[in-house]
Amino acid sequence: MLFRSDGGVSRADLGKDPEEVSSMFDGVAKRYDLVNDLLSLGQTKRWRKKVQTIINPTQGMAILDIAAGPGSSSEPLFKAGADVTSLDFSDGMLEQGRKARPYLKFVKGDALNLPFNENTFDLTTISFGLRNTHDYKKALQEALRVTKVGGRMVIVEFSTPTFAPFRIIYMNYLMKLLPKLARKTSSNPSAYVYLAESIRAWPTQEQLAGDMSAAGWKNPSWVNLTGGVVAVHTAIKAL
Repeated sequence: MLFRSDGGVSRADLGKDPEEVSSMFDGVAKRYDLVNDLLSLGQTKRWRKKVQTIINPTQGMAILDIAAGPGSSSEPLFKAGADVTSLDFSDGMLEQGRKARPYLKFVKGDALNLPFNENTFDLTTISFGLRNTHDYKKALQEALRVTKVGGRMVIVEFSTPTFAPFRIIYMNYLMKLLPKLARKTSSNPSAYVYLAESIRAWPTQEQLAGDMSAAGWKNPSWVNLTGGVVAVHTAIKAL
């Protein structure tokens, strides 16, 4: 459990209760892309292009996009010819996705108990969703289970800026400016505060790579984007 300096319980904890987190995302579904733009300092589109290059989707590649939300991360993979399954556990996100992107294959499911057989996908990916799972280490194991031998996992997640002065500025932005913006743009500003706190509480790049290894993934590595505001981790499922 996370605690604030004043002794209160941090909203980033929420107990990470799946129903509470799902309800929160139901509430921000219609403005989900705006949420990401605020958290990313407007870098979302540039990051997606870099992730697309790393994934390198090909015609017919079976890709599972976990915590896909309304399908923003799935869309470029689909347009490249991949066979994409967009999974999310928020009804609000799924509803919004089916309206905005009816050509995508949306499936309701939990990252901790994926509704797929072993060795189903060539690649599993999760963008800005791993930190919102109740047990991200179990989510890593589940992703390994459904990925084919020789397949990869690609994780896109907010991380730890590597330049200390910028890290201080960014963290202050998350905790001070972002909630103010949220109050003007959202009917559920506490959700934005939760997202900001969850970023601050997230493991460093090195720690997440170690967690991937512990879950059974091989050769984990990462690329920092925008000075480590986001890190893209990749690993392979070996024999």
